[in-house]
Amino acid sequence: MDPSRVEEASDKMSDDGEIASVMGFSGFGKKARTFDLDAIFEQTRRTAVERSQRVLEEREKETDMEEEGESSKSVKPPVKAAATASSKQEESDSSSDSGSDSDSDSEVIGPPVPRQHEDDDELVGPPLPPGYTGSTAHSDDDDDDDDDDQEADDDDEDNPVKKIPDTHEITLQHGTRTVSALALDPSGARLVTGGYDYDVRFWDFAGMDQALQAFRSLQPCECHQIKSLQYSVTGDVILVISGNAQAKVLDRDGFNVIECVKGDQYIVDMANTKGHTAMLNCGCWHPKMKEEFMTCSNDGTVRTWDVNSEKKHKAVFKPRTFQGKKVTPTCCTYSRDGKLIAAGCQDGSIQIWDRNLSVHTKFHCRQAHTPGSDPSCLAFSYDGVTLASRGGDDTLKTWDIRNFRKPVNVATGLPNNFTMTDCCFSPDDKLILTGTSVKKDQGSGKLVFFDRTSFLKVYEIEVTNASAVRCLWHPKLNQIMVGTANGLAKVYYDPFKSHRGAKLCVVKSQRKEKHTEILTQDYIITPHALPMFREARQRSTRKQLEKDRLDPKKSHKPEPPVSGPGRGGRVAAHGGTLSSFIVKNIALDKTDDSDPRAAILRHAKEASENPYWVAPAYTQTQPEPLFAEESEEDEEAENEPEWKKRKI
Repeated sequence: MDPSRVEEASDKMSDDGEIASVMGFSGFGKKARTFDLDAIFEQTRRTAVERSQRVLEEREKETDMEEEGESSKSVKPPVKAAATASSKQEESDSSSDSGSDSDSDSEVIGPPVPRQHEDDDELVGPPLPPGYTGSTAHSDDDDDDDDDDQEADDDDEDNPVKKIPDTHEITLQHGTRTVSALALDPSGARLVTGGYDYDVRFWDFAGMDQALQAFRSLQPCECHQIKSLQYSVTGDVILVISGNAQAKVLDRDGFNVIECVKGDQYIVDMANTKGHTAMLNCGCWHPKMKEEFMTCSNDGTVRTWDVNSEKKHKAVFKPRTFQGKKVTPTCCTYSRDGKLIAAGCQDGSIQIWDRNLSVHTKFHCRQAHTPGSDPSCLAFSYDGVTLASRGGDDTLKTWDIRNFRKPVNVATGLPNNFTMTDCCFSPDDKLILTGTSVKKDQGSGKLVFFDRTSFLKVYEIEVTNASAVRCLWHPKLNQIMVGTANGLAKVYYDPFKSHRGAKLCVVKSQRKEKHTEILTQDYIITPHALPMFREARQRSTRKQLEKDRLDPKKSHKPEPPVSGPGRGGRVAAHGGTLSSFIVKNIALDKTDDSDPRAAILRHAKEASENPYWVAPAYTQTQPEPLFAEESEEDEEAENEPEWKKRKI
């Protein structure tokens, strides 16, 4: 340091002391901290050298212990503790040296000491005794177990059957007839079911308890069976396809939004009509555009609609046979990207159009299924390459739309008795599932799972003793919904693999009805009544019940009927009805009124010997009674046949 600068600093400090005494406050003249950079660098170098020497010594000790057959872990913690203690001591020595060399604090200058890296399998706890070799073997076993568990997890991930959520189920009672339509909104909060009983029921998983009751039931299409239900891509409206010619769109609460117009049935060319003229078969929403939906009908057309213009369709697609004749489409669907429209027809063909070109088909397979068997469902895979078709000829087929001439895989022996039997893909696109039909009381309907690649039946679920018609595997909930022919809607789920949905309602206990809520009187609202006739508004049912409890007349409990012999001045009752009273009196009446004449004459002798009321007054004037004797004519008249007797 420069001595001239030091003298200037001391003079300045004396001046600051004088200013402090004059001004009346301190704080002047504090010496600034100075650092000797050469000493700091030298101390950091020494620390680094010592640290590297310690690390090398520890490694040499560990290698020696391994060669001797001793466990490294049993000795490692004390060494670490000793190393830590020595490091602390050296740091304190170095800090004291640095403090003597400079005016800095006693803190260690330089980067912090790095933490020693131990093996991942180091045990937590006190050190093991020397010579103990069980830890190493145990750790090796743990490593092997972890590897085995990891391999098992990998196998589970590769095996799609393990992902099927079928460990638990709940049953929703829709009615007694076939559940022909199922729909879940995109979020999985609400389920809608429709059936042959014309009813549409709304189920809210978050609002239901273990009673599993629908919160709304309605008949949107009056006396027409429900064919199909589907939520839009946003989940705010529902498309209802029924047995009439007009599709309906309802909101989430079941109120009507639009009703499609009906076409003119006397026009030959169906492209010139504004709507369908015959019964609808199927319908679905566009997967990307929330305003557009599609319907197919027995009038031989597939039409697209816009929610904002209900008076006329957007486009018409007319499927044709090989001879160019009209054919009825039985099912229709959009591709995953919404660019293609597919329809399955009654002649067994599958026809696919470009959504923007409605004249000619883009793909056409004429012998997809047996002619005359109605294809019941078409479903595109999530990757948009594979198309699955469920036919009325008891088959399930998959098609590659890039080579649409022949099916990729075919599964047979799957009975199908309904025109709306579903097939769908699993969320990971590795499985295809469909339902099977059975005749009444002749077996159980099953849900059958096929591997998409090999098309082998890998799994099946027995649903109930009726046909499994509709099936739906929701990708967000990872739950499977099945509609059956006996009016049930079953939901299969797994507590660990599934999310929300049925898991929300099974944990809620069933709410018990309170009798007080049933017995409360209805409040009649009369806003225009005079004040003297206006009833006071009931603020709360509980308060009214508390008032009634204080009233001795209303809170009087009636005495129960006496059973057995009477007591307390009350006679035992034999029933409160008229029939029971009459039966009681008949049982108590012991008189025999079979012969009324004999019943009267048995008192004649006593009346003649001891007259009491009328006879004493007429003893002198009363004539003696003379009874007519029976004659032979009377006997003959009695013996005459019935047809000769005189009719009175």
